[in-house]
Amino acid sequence: MNSRRRGFNTEKLKRVHRKEILFNTSELDAINHYCKRYKVRNKSKFLREAIISKILNKFDQDYPRLF
Repeated sequence: MNSRRRGFNTEKLKRVHRKEILFNTSELDAINHYCKRYKVRNKSKFLREAIISKILNKFDQDYPRLF
């Protein structure tokens, strides 16, 4: 059985673009505290999802409405 899903392109989903971000001490402390409290094991995934969800929410808010 083929484990690949039809119409699912894994090449497009590979993460090949790197972005760097800097935090001050209090921001990093807050992130670390959150991750420890809520048992976040993968901080990269957590930060990526937080950023993307913020972007998608903004897109939803900015979507042109008829009424």
